[in-house]
Amino acid sequence: MNKRPVIIDCDPGIDDAMALLAAFRVPELDIRAITPVAGNVPLAYTAPNALKILALGSREDIPVYPGADRPLSGEVRDAADVHGADGLMGWPMPQPKSALREEKAWDVIWREAKALNGALELIATGPLTNLAIALAKYPDLPKYIKKLTVMGGGACFGNATPAAEFNIYADPEAAEMVFRSGMPIALCGLDVCYRASLLEEDIAALEAMGSVQAAFSAALSRLELSWALPGVTGAPMYDPCAMLYAIDPGIFTSVRCWVGVERSGVHTRGKTVTDAFSDAKRTPNVDLVLDVDRPEFARRLLNLLGEYGR
Repeated sequence: MNKRPVIIDCDPGIDDAMALLAAFRVPELDIRAITPVAGNVPLAYTAPNALKILALGSREDIPVYPGADRPLSGEVRDAADVHGADGLMGWPMPQPKSALREEKAWDVIWREAKALNGALELIATGPLTNLAIALAKYPDLPKYIKKLTVMGGGACFGNATPAAEFNIYADPEAAEMVFRSGMPIALCGLDVCYRASLLEEDIAALEAMGSVQAAFSAALSRLELSWALPGVTGAPMYDPCAMLYAIDPGIFTSVRCWVGVERSGVHTRGKTVTDAFSDAKRTPNVDLVLDVDRPEFARRLLNLLGEYGR
């Protein structure tokens, strides 16, 4: 099997945890590193959470390199009201045997990208601060990245504010740097994440699997389901949506368009501005993912999580 080398940049986070557990069971992924960033909760939690999730998934062979503890500029924001003070809603996690590495996330991204000479894929499910620092420090980075899949933004609405999705809102300057970098980018925003959901019967199937990992995923899915977002059917799988897109985009529908980030609007800071009718002044730079085959998405996610305990 030809393995695909990837680095997962994340801010664990309950949905990051499910995305990571699914990724660990994909045999074609060669996960070279996990690079936590401050986001859902401070880096003091997201970095140890990554180690705990590795222990839960029996993948402590994967190294974890800590990244940025604050955005490039502006106010530090988190989503502890959603994810709990520790980022994992206080769920009892195994104590990891591995430790954080000393090398910084942005240096690891560059080192791996250069060594792999264009084969490295990035999957980003948190604020894009680590990637922006890597771009600032290593301007040649884009030519060594095969693909970047981002969970963030939204064409029509937000969740951190009426205009902005949390990952982009947490560091709009970093997101704009990344979108202007020239890297091949696919953006899984709220438009598709609200469609990539688990229904009650899917969560019940997770609970019936019997493994600790499935029980963990089911409990976190029930939390998402209990929040009952208006107009959303089921429990949205934000970061697992981006992870499954990175694994197999064939079950998704996307459109090529221009995307920029609003950084100065009083009411719109952090909004991803999308132009699906790009002209010569706005060259399309992003594959904006808009829809998913929901039953197939749920089937594949449950299959991956169901690998635990088999």
